[in-house]
Amino acid sequence: MTVELERPEVVYHRYTVVMADTTVKVDPAVRDRLMVLARERGMTMRDLIAELAGATPTREELRKRYEAAKAYCETHFGVTLTDEDHDRVEKVWQDLEAGRPVDSL
Repeated sequence: MTVELERPEVVYHRYTVVMADTTVKVDPAVRDRLMVLARERGMTMRDLIAELAGATPTREELRKRYEAAKAYCETHFGVTLTDEDHDRVEKVWQDLEAGRPVDSL
């Protein structure tokens, strides 16, 4: 009788294609906070993390959102936003987040 064994990488590949779960190692304080947040929302930690990942835009998504907002302002309000305008607004946001006084735009 001949037994043919599959190579481990083939078995591993088949396993990972079927398995959707993964382990993420975080500090215990982060884990505990995630658990509290999930319980307060009546969901599992898995669902909370999926919700957070889905609600957090990537840099590319933020760039596209910015371009769409800029185009909307130009089309509907006749306002052309320059790079300098963008930089001034960014500084205002940074000042607000840091609790510093904000100069008028």
